[in-house]
Amino acid sequence: MFKPLVVIALGGNAMIKGKQRGTLEEQIENVTQTAKQIMKVIPKWRVVITHGNGPQVGNLMLQMEAGSHPPYNRPSFKMDVCGSMTQGQIGYLIQNILGNLLVTEGPPSRLDPSKKIKVATIITQVVVSKDDPAFENPTKPVGPFYTKEQVDRIREEHPDFTIIEDAGRGYRRVVPSPDPIEIYEKDQVNDLLEAGFILVASGGGGIPVLKNPDGTVSGVEAVIDKDLAGERLANDTKAEAFAILTDTDKVYLNYKTPEQRGIDRMTVAEVEKYLEEGAFGNKLKGSMGPKLKAAIRFLKDGGKKVVITTPELAAAALDGEAGTIIVP
Repeated sequence: MFKPLVVIALGGNAMIKGKQRGTLEEQIENVTQTAKQIMKVIPKWRVVITHGNGPQVGNLMLQMEAGSHPPYNRPSFKMDVCGSMTQGQIGYLIQNILGNLLVTEGPPSRLDPSKKIKVATIITQVVVSKDDPAFENPTKPVGPFYTKEQVDRIREEHPDFTIIEDAGRGYRRVVPSPDPIEIYEKDQVNDLLEAGFILVASGGGGIPVLKNPDGTVSGVEAVIDKDLAGERLANDTKAEAFAILTDTDKVYLNYKTPEQRGIDRMTVAEVEKYLEEGAFGNKLKGSMGPKLKAAIRFLKDGGKKVVITTPELAAAALDGEAGTIIVP
């Protein structure tokens, strides 16, 4: 008999906290602390882990930009390739650290009680639509800031880039952020889940790809929101629960105002009502907005519950004892 399945979406604070530089040592320490919390979830749940990659892919693009000029003149790579590289990087850290904890402290495999559960990372492509309106209106900032002189050169070299002025801090490239339609490797994910693996998948929102007329797929320059891709992953694996782990213990109404109030439990209808009233503030595109949108989608697609909380409270939230719980 299978345990219920939860998809755990890790926010950036699970790997790089606050004003940290994001050194390897910092990321190892942060992932270790998060992995210890996931260990508390494993006895009751089958687990799929997804994660963000914003700081990591940003650092990679800065390094490529710095190395693309004399004297090195090394080639830079497109965003789909950068996404795959950081999926591998972060997946390795989670797979290594959580895998080691499972060896030393973990429960046995469901299929063979003499063996420990193992972790696997899948480099995951996520299908988007070429007709998504996001491709006509790129909004997601990526990569370094540029001066006006640098922008003129970049526009000559890359006429397809969209570059905008960013709040007086310089110029920056923006790319589309289309909706995820399908986890392309969902069959592989489900096969490995059935075999008893813990999986790391769809990191950074997945590598955005377009389906071609001949049935193949091609990478596209875009960024998919990790929480919306996490919901797609949860739906494609028929997960019972979706845990969105972030830097706040629960969802708050009127956040950072004198009327701030934490919410323990909501229904989809209540979330939609609060959103319509603007009770979560006017900056929903930044942090909480995609999380609540993903929660609504997951529950309307057949999921049983969403929890939003910190990594430290994940196990308690899934038991109904912490965080914000959203139900149909």
